Amino acid sequence: MGRQTHRKDDLLVSSNFIRAVRESGYVSLATALAELIDNSLQASATAVEVTITRPKAGGLPEIRVEDNGEGMSRSQLEACLRFGGTSRFDERQSFGRFGMGLPAASLSQARRVEVTSWQNGHTANQVFLDVDAIAAGAPVDLRAARQTGVSTGSGCLVIWRDCDRIEYQRLAWLERALRRDLGRMYRRFLRNGGLTLTINGTRVDPVDPLLLTAKVEGHSARLAFEPLRYELAASSGETAFVTVRFAMLPVHHWHHLDNVTKRRIGIVGGAGVSILRAGREIATGWHLMGAKRRENYDDWWRCEIEFDPILDEHFGITINKQGIRPSQVLQEALGPELESIARLLNSRVRHAFEEVKFQAATEASCRIAEAADVDLPVIRTAGKGSGALSYRIGSEQLPIETMFTSVLKRRTLDVTLNIDHPAFAALYRPLQALSDEAAAELRIALELFLLSLARTTTLLDRDGHNCDALLQLWSRTYGRMLQKS
Repeated sequence: MGRQTHRKDDLLVSSNFIRAVRESGYVSLATALAELIDNSLQASATAVEVTITRPKAGGLPEIRVEDNGEGMSRSQLEACLRFGGTSRFDERQSFGRFGMGLPAASLSQARRVEVTSWQNGHTANQVFLDVDAIAAGAPVDLRAARQTGVSTGSGCLVIWRDCDRIEYQRLAWLERALRRDLGRMYRRFLRNGGLTLTINGTRVDPVDPLLLTAKVEGHSARLAFEPLRYELAASSGETAFVTVRFAMLPVHHWHHLDNVTKRRIGIVGGAGVSILRAGREIATGWHLMGAKRRENYDDWWRCEIEFDPILDEHFGITINKQGIRPSQVLQEALGPELESIARLLNSRVRHAFEEVKFQAATEASCRIAEAADVDLPVIRTAGKGSGALSYRIGSEQLPIETMFTSVLKRRTLDVTLNIDHPAFAALYRPLQALSDEAAAELRIALELFLLSLARTTTLLDRDGHNCDALLQLWSRTYGRMLQKS
């Protein structure tokens, strides 16, 4: 390897720096490619094509990223591979900030990077960096070279040659992982139609970690609350908002899914907090949740925190935009409330699973009630009108003096027991001390009593009698008696 000479006052020793910068800390190929896609979006591109090939059998992969953006002038092109070589240094209006993304991301994955750009149908120009040549002592030459032929429109092409940091042996696996990761990072742009992203000709679909747009067995996640907004002041004196959204997954409808399906749709492996900067995801993990530790139940709710680049200092944005270091001000502004909400949602999920178990245990009682229903007085409803009823028993928190509620809808009598009423513990807790057979018999007898009471009051209500007052008085009286026992 040749020896490079340098002056004592040189800021950098190129041969050493070019090798050191390869350890820029990009955690995956997707995060490195994101730097290029950010640049494309900042150049007003609406289409980005990623092509991954292996030019030689058994050789290193090559990656091409081409966009239809504004392209670069000759002077811009000659600056694009310089570290910090941007006219928008430390701007807070879009994705870029330090001018480090293109060269650092490229060399973190490849031994040679070539950037070609063209504007308004004029002849394209190209610059390149070659790790091996510079490490061997060759001088760095970033003068743009004109390419043969005439281009159409405007755009930019980045080629990573000799990609020696890619762990995937099969490119098909790599493509699948990139579609998932980039689909999640750029979900906002892919969903609103502002960006068409393809990998080897296949379109990348948006991936929503909140699962609000996922439709599995007819159900999706839903927002747990209206979005929360926090206004913070930046060091520049400007203020901007941090927006936080929480989503709850439908435990009752998805709990039975097999583990492969849960992982495929993102229930397993997709939980936690998603951090978006200027609409692009830059971090995922367990952020700003205070002292709340992550548990398995926390797979069933999600959090998304979005902020404007003006607030970069509060989020401690790193050069490669793939992590955050929240400031004390940010933690104090968001942490206490987000921790409280995290504990609340954890409790809701826990209760939902208890409810699922409770409903499963009531199936025998409901089947018996349905078999008996054909011999009972008909309760007429709109729609189907008549016929045997179906039954469902559930449990949740209701007003303290209400023992249960019942609703007849679509020929199903839905009875909900109040877990906060003294009767719930008094009637169900003793079952735990009995043998399985004895407990099952007693539980069925108890639940048939409740179902028959609910059916009778429903029938009387349909015949013009108002039983609500009677049930309320009975629930209150029974509760008072149990409290004295």
